[in-house]
Amino acid sequence: MNMNTSPRLPIGLLITGGTLDKDYNTLTGHLEFSQTHLPKLLQKANITLPILSEVLMLKDSLEMTHEDRQQILNACLESSCQRLVITHGTDTMAETADCLLNSPLAQSKTIVLTGAMRPFQLGESDASFNVGSALMAAQLASEGIFIAMNGELFPANLTQKNRSQGLFEWLT
Repeated sequence: MNMNTSPRLPIGLLITGGTLDKDYNTLTGHLEFSQTHLPKLLQKANITLPILSEVLMLKDSLEMTHEDRQQILNACLESSCQRLVITHGTDTMAETADCLLNSPLAQSKTIVLTGAMRPFQLGESDASFNVGSALMAAQLASEGIFIAMNGELFPANLTQKNRSQGLFEWLT
């Protein structure tokens, strides 16, 4: 067997921005986007999975529009990968998941959304853990739309962000 090829099917990684990809601008004092940090995150985490990554946008999820969510949906539909991970801002991750739930994707692909509460570049971030969890979940979960945060895998329609505690929790 050629060691440069893997019999495993690649996982699609769709990058949309969110806190995970923000960086601190020392001139303005603001968090902003300069580039995606996912290649560095994957390299530091020693990820060996075959991954096909695509940057769709670098946006704060609070600024996402219906058109942005349609772009994410279209990228999922057009992807040759049956298993996808979407990095996304946590504030409106559930809204994007709802958009995907209301499409044929919910029955045909495994899609896991994840993000971070603190930017990867600032250290002490949950980004690496959440992305690693999402990649594992994408390999093991059945078809459907999920959110992987805080070490848990939630069906997308059964979770919400608890802003006061800074974590995702089951809907009650």
